[in-house]
Amino acid sequence: MHRSPARRRRALVTTAALATAALVAACSPGDGGSGGNDDGRLQVLASFYPLQYVVEQVGGEHVDVSNLTPPAAEPHDLELAPAQVRSIGDADLVVYLSGFQPAVDEGIEQRAPKHVVDAAGSAGLEEHPGEDADAHADESAEEHAEHADESGDGHDHGPTDPHFWLDPTRLAAVGDAVADELSAIDPDHADDYAAGAAALTADLDDLDAEYAQALAPCAGATLVTSHEAFGYLAERYDLHQVGISGIDPEAEPSPARLREVGEVVRENGVTTLFFETLVSPKVTQTLADDLGVQTALLDPLESLAEGATDYREVMESNLEALTSGLVCS
Repeated sequence: MHRSPARRRRALVTTAALATAALVAACSPGDGGSGGNDDGRLQVLASFYPLQYVVEQVGGEHVDVSNLTPPAAEPHDLELAPAQVRSIGDADLVVYLSGFQPAVDEGIEQRAPKHVVDAAGSAGLEEHPGEDADAHADESAEEHAEHADESGDGHDHGPTDPHFWLDPTRLAAVGDAVADELSAIDPDHADDYAAGAAALTADLDDLDAEYAQALAPCAGATLVTSHEAFGYLAERYDLHQVGISGIDPEAEPSPARLREVGEVVRENGVTTLFFETLVSPKVTQTLADDLGVQTALLDPLESLAEGATDYREVMESNLEALTSGLVCS
């Protein structure tokens, strides 16, 4: 896929930052077995932030978790230095999402770590969550191809939407898989890992209940986002997601797509368009200005933004933004 100069520059900066972290990790005494490092903790690699959060909550004091994607970096374009690839083979456990970050998929294939959790196996990924089943039923072949280009199908996410972590119940399922694998590596602390997973599930169930209660008056509301990262959230809480761009956050929407979104906004009385962290809000802001509506931040949590505390805090902020910005009864 062709990348813009700005995107290539960002990828190079990301790679440099990762290389520094990887060299430090490569010097650690962990050998990729169950021995962990010299303080007894298991060395775990997570490929991006929500998976890091899960491992930290489940593993607690028994794990030392490193994130392959630096804070406030866009994970889609992650590129790994050779030292990073080696660290994948040296880790006691690698937790990743297949199809989301091609460089990580390649690293795992090359290094074949003994213990791996692929979140895709427990998250229940879908192709178009939060979208009407007949949304594109009346499209011509040309229109369908145009929407496929805007959705970033060339970005190689595979056929499914990867953004499962915005539905708390799906993230909880990954926690159980992580607990099982940590227990296989370190059976002496299996009870602790099971307890960590149970506590995570309880907390995410509470978060799910908060969302369900707060968004119940908004059932059926149209959620217009800068890109289609919120399908699982929309599906869970009975919203209808409309993305200005598709799955790829940097895919440029066509003029035809901008007109379509404008029609949706007018027909449904939408008052707020949601932009996100890590990607320029220019397109969303320009469209909002043209339509005379407001904009608000909705964080897709692909990475932990600067100043944010953790997954729970960001999800709480997102809920406030949704209840303020959606058209609810």
